[in-house]
Parts: sequence; structure tokens; C-alpha cells
Amino acid sequence: MADQPIQEKPSRMFFIDNLRIYLTILVILHHLSVIYAANTNFYYLEPTKSIVSIVVLVFFQLFNQAYFMGLFFFLSGYFSPGSYDRKGPLIFLKDRLLRLGIPIIIYYYLLGPIASIGFFQMPSSITGNTSPFFWRVGIGPLWFVAMLLIFDLSYLLWRKIKQNQPVKLEQVSAPAPKFRTILLFILALTVASYLIRIIAPIGKYFVFFPSLAYLPQYISFFILGTMACQRDWICSIPSKYGKNGFIAVLMSILLFLVAISPKFGSSIAYIGGGTIQSGLYALWDSIFSVGLCLALIVFFRRFFDHQKGFGRSLQRSSFTVYIIHCPIITLLAAFLLSGIQIASMLKFCLAACISVPICFIAAYIIRKIPLINKIM
Repeated sequence: MADQPIQEKPSRMFFIDNLRIYLTILVILHHLSVIYAANTNFYYLEPTKSIVSIVVLVFFQLFNQAYFMGLFFFLSGYFSPGSYDRKGPLIFLKDRLLRLGIPIIIYYYLLGPIASIGFFQMPSSITGNTSPFFWRVGIGPLWFVAMLLIFDLSYLLWRKIKQNQPVKLEQVSAPAPKFRTILLFILALTVASYLIRIIAPIGKYFVFFPSLAYLPQYISFFILGTMACQRDWICSIPSKYGKNGFIAVLMSILLFLVAISPKFGSSIAYIGGGTIQSGLYALWDSIFSVGLCLALIVFFRRFFDHQKGFGRSLQRSSFTVYIIHCPIITLLAAFLLSGIQIASMLKFCLAACISVPICFIAAYIIRKIPLINKIM
């Protein structure tokens, strides 16, 4: 049966809430994988000699990195026009500064330093540090919140330039972009990603932003989110786009393996610097991100467009979980799990089973504090 466009936008799209819950859990798992692969800087690391564990966990990180923050920005952009139109420019500005600015300050001066306790639990042979404990401030994963604040303020400025013309949703869903348009977007994203990685390779920090290599994706996905709101694409995208997107994801894996293979150059040539491998990698993560985002939106719309009390509680706590998860998983790994002698992959799984529920329970309790639920 051919896909039928949805004529009316539902009052609440539960599948988007559930997609946010999924992404939030994925962020927790991503940072746990960093702890047990010990392949990049983090608050606490447990190095392993298991090559299999390292490969599995690093591949997990690379696949996540290719799309999940971009999808976060897309969903954030999707809700910006409606928020602006409901609240007006001044209240929209105040709301963004409170809901995004205050968590940044809290994390920088309190939660980040608490997470850094894990740094001092590692041997100096790993950290190179011989100093006693000190309060290490930092923005950590709230770089996303800081960048989102920049994007929202830019959207506010753009709307003011456009003379506050309200963004009105169509009564009937606008046609989804055609395959040719999606392909051209993927190619444009590939070129932009390849060029920016010449000066900002993957993994290189600029100020407190750890992944400017993905800046073209973050900007374009946020803009696409605002466009999707205006044209109601999330509800009108045909199911076949999700299926084709998933097929593209699977087919792109071969491109990924070629790009990262040391047989075709340096083992890190894919991170940037204008190499052929970095071009192939940029093409891979552009295909992967667009394809998987389409697949996930269609999948959650089809199977998870419902929510009961427990799901609503998880949804309300998702943003708080994102803010508080780093000190929780770091202290759990450093103090509760460090003495358990099992394989790194098993410890990662154990840490995930413990950390995810604790993060959501902690977020639920924190949101019961007066005024906190208005911010987090």
C-alpha cells in the first residue's frame, strides 16, 4: 500500500519524545564506551589490553559520533519556530538563556569539577598528573548546550531580520524532499565536512568544542529541523525513506572500513587534513547520518508513537540526565566498579545496566527540587 501523508499534525508527537529518550541513553553509553576503551580524553579511563574490546567500543563511538548529536540538533531546531511564535522574541530569549545558560554555569562550576574527581583516581602513568586534587572547571558535554544556545540566538536574530513573520505550518503536510534533493544535500555536506576537517580534524578541541569537524552537520541539521517544522516533514516523510535510509546505512559500512583501513594510508588519515581517506570518511558519515536519521524517525513514528506514565517521566527527565550523567558514570566507574576484574566489554555492559537507571532516577529526584524543573 502506498504511503498516505498525514493530513493533520497530532497534538503531541510521542515518537519524538521517545527518540529523545533513546538519544539520551545513547549519550550515556557513548561516554561509558570512552571510559572502557580509553581511546580519548575523559574524566576517568580504564585502559584495556583486549584488542577486541577496544575495536568494538571505538567502532560504537564512531558510529554514534557520525549522527547522534546531529539528530539532537535537528530535533532542537524542529521545536524552535513554534517556541518562538508562542512566546515572542523577548520571552524566547529569556527562556533560552535560563534553560540553556544556567545548566552551562552549573556544570562548569559544580558538576564538571565533581566529575573530574575521577581524573585523580587514575595512576599518574596515565594522566601524567602528580598534583593533589584541585577543582577542575570545564564545560564537558554541555558544549552541545552552548552550541544550541548559539544556534537559537542566531535563529532569533534571523526571525527579527525577517520582521517577525510567523512560521505557519501547512494545513496539509508539504511533500517530503525528493531523493535527488537528499542526494545533493549529502554531497554538499560531504564537501563542507571534508573542507572544515582540513583545519579542524576529528577529535581536535577548539576552545571547549570537541567536534567542530561536524559543525557543517550540526548547523545544517538544525536548519533542516526548523524547515521540517514549517513543512511538517516529520509527519509527511514516506515510510520508504526510512527503509531506503537504512539500506544506505548498511551499504555505507564498506566505505567506512575502507576509509579507516591502515592499508590505504595512515591509521588516522581519516580524521582530516585533506587526505583521500578523510574525504571517503566525510562521504561515509554524511550518508550514514542522513540515512540513519531518516530510518530512526520513520521507525519511531511507526512503532513508538505512544507513551504512558513511565515514558512521560523518562521524557521529562531526559535533558536533566544529559546534564548530570558525566559525574554519575565517572564516580560509579572510578569507585564502585573499578575493583571488579572482568573483561572490559562485560564491565561496559554492567556499567550500562547500573548507570542508565541511576541517571534517570537521580534526574527525577533533582527535578522535584523547587524551580529546578523550570530549568531542567
